[in-house]
Amino acid sequence: MYKRSLILAALMLSLCFGQAAFGASEASQSRKLSALLEQIWQYQLSVDPIKATRYQNNRYNDKLKDLSPEALKANEQRNQQFLTRLKEIDDSELNHQQQINKLMQMRELENDIDLYHYKAHYMPITSESGFYSSLAFLPASAPFKTEQDYRNYLARLAEFPRYFDQQIAWMKKGIATGRVQPKAVLAGFDDTIKKFITNDVHDSQFFAPFKRLADSSFSPSVQASLYTQGELAINQSVLPAYQRFYDFLVGEYIPNAKQDIAASTWQNGAEFYQNRSNYYTSTTLDVADIHQTGLQEVKRIRSEMQSVLDTLNFDGDINQFIQHLRTSPEFYAASADELLMRASYIAKRIDAKLPQLFYTLPRIPYGVAPVPDNIAPKYTTGRYIAPTRDDQPGYYWVNTYALDKRPLYALPALTLHEAVPGHHLQISLASEMQDLPPVRRYTYISAFGEGWGLYSEFLGKEVGIYATPYEEFGRLSYEMWRACRLVVDTGMHMQGWSRQKAIDYMLENTALSEHNVTTEVDRYISWPAQALSYKVGELTIKRLRKKAETALGDKFDLRAFHDAVLAYGSVPLSVLEQNIDTFIAQFAENQ
Repeated sequence: MYKRSLILAALMLSLCFGQAAFGASEASQSRKLSALLEQIWQYQLSVDPIKATRYQNNRYNDKLKDLSPEALKANEQRNQQFLTRLKEIDDSELNHQQQINKLMQMRELENDIDLYHYKAHYMPITSESGFYSSLAFLPASAPFKTEQDYRNYLARLAEFPRYFDQQIAWMKKGIATGRVQPKAVLAGFDDTIKKFITNDVHDSQFFAPFKRLADSSFSPSVQASLYTQGELAINQSVLPAYQRFYDFLVGEYIPNAKQDIAASTWQNGAEFYQNRSNYYTSTTLDVADIHQTGLQEVKRIRSEMQSVLDTLNFDGDINQFIQHLRTSPEFYAASADELLMRASYIAKRIDAKLPQLFYTLPRIPYGVAPVPDNIAPKYTTGRYIAPTRDDQPGYYWVNTYALDKRPLYALPALTLHEAVPGHHLQISLASEMQDLPPVRRYTYISAFGEGWGLYSEFLGKEVGIYATPYEEFGRLSYEMWRACRLVVDTGMHMQGWSRQKAIDYMLENTALSEHNVTTEVDRYISWPAQALSYKVGELTIKRLRKKAETALGDKFDLRAFHDAVLAYGSVPLSVLEQNIDTFIAQFAENQ
C-alpha cells in the first residue's frame, strides 16, 4: 500500500504557499490577491452583521443588515468594483491554490451581482425558511460572556422592526412586479410565523440568553437591569415585528401569491432558472440535458430497486412494496426519543468505519438533535447545522415531527449524508484549513457539498452500514429521490409540469412518505434549481473515482482518493476535476 507520508505529500503539494521561488512579479500578484481577498471579506462582514457574528467577528454584534434601496445599490456597485480589480490580477502569475482563491471569490461576487440583477431580494422566503427563521439562530451564535455582549444583543433586538419593515417593503415590490412565491407552497406558512409570536415574552426563543443571567458573574443589579431590558426588547421590538410580518402575510402577501409554480413565468424567468442551475451545479449544463439525465438515472435506479425486491420474495411490484413501506408501523419509530436514539446509534456505527475511508479526519465533533419545533412542520427530513463558534459542535438535525412519515429504513442513508462521512466531515475539514482565505474555508458550493453528501450514502454500502434489504432499498430510494429532482425541478420550472404531476412522479418512484414528497416538491418550487446540485455533483465524483481507478489500477488507494477530493475544500466541479487529474499524476509518479 502507498505509504501515508507519500500520499499526504502528493495531496498537499499544490496546497502549499511559497514552496516555489516566485519572481518579483509573481510575488507582487500574490500579495495583491491576498490583500484584495481580505479587503473583500472585511467589507462583507461590515455589510452583513449576522455573517460577521457567525464567523466570530464581534464588531457588528449590535446591528442587522441594512436593506434600504440605497444600501443594496451601493453594495452592488462595490461588488462590481471588487470584481474588476480581481480580473486585473494575472492568473499566470498565481500558483494553483491562488488561482482557486481568485476563481472562488469571483464566483461569489458574480452570484451576488446576479441575485441583485434578478431582484432576488424581492422574495426573501422559501416554503421552509427565510430571513425570519435565520434570526432564530442569534441566541445561539452570539456571545454572552460580558455585559457588553448583552447590550449588543439588546441593540440588535431593537433593530428588528426596521429590518422586518425593509423586508416587507421589498416583498411588496415583489407583489407589484409579480415576483412572489406561488400560493401552492405557502399553505401553512402563516402557522410557521405564528410560532414566533408568544403571549409571554419569557417563552420567546429570543429571551433565552436572559434566562441564563442568574448563572453569570454579573452583579445582582446588572442581572436585574439586563433581564428587564430583555423583557422590554422582546415585548416592544421582537414580537411586534413578527406580528406585522404575520399580518402582512395573511392580509396581503398570500392573497397576492402567484397561481402558477414555474420560475420561467417571472420576468426573465427562463434566463434566471438557467443562471441558478449554473450556480448550484457549478456547470454550464443545459437544463434540458439535466432533465434527460434525470430520466436515465430514474430508470437505472428503479432496476436496482427491483433487484432488492427480488431478494425479499415480496408478492407485488415496486409500487406495492413502496406502499407497504409507507403504511407498516414496523418501519417507524414510536417516539421522538426512539428516532433520535436510532439516528445516534447509526452515527456511532458510521464513526467507527471512517478510518477505512479516510486518512484525514476533522477535529470538530458533532451531535444529534431534533429539528426545532417551530420550523419542523414544513422542514426537510434532516439537515446538518455547522457550528457558529469554536466552542460548539456541529449538529445533525433529525426531524421528529410527524413520526409516521420518518421511515427508519431511510435513516442510515440520511445519517451518512448529513453527518459523516457527509456534510459534517466535509464542512469541518474545510473550516479547519487555516492557511486558506475565508472565501475558501466558508463558501459552500452546492454541487460539491451535496454531491459529496449523496456519494457518502453510497459509501455506506461499501462499508456495510446497510444491514437489511429494507435499508438498502431506503438508500436506493434516497438516490432515486435525488434523481427525481433532476426531472421534477426542471419539469416544473421549465417544462410546464404541475405541482401534482411532480408529487405523483415522486410518489411513483421513491419510498418517501407523501408528507415528505409534498414538502420536498414545495421546496423545489420555492428554491429553483438548488435541488439539481445533488445528483450532478454525485455523478461527477463517481466518474472521477472511476477515472482514478482505471488510471491507477491495483495502486488505487480509496482513502487517498477521498482525501484528494476534500483536500481543497468546497470547489466548483471543474476545479475538482483538475485536482483529481493532478492527484492521479502525482500518485502514479510516486509509485
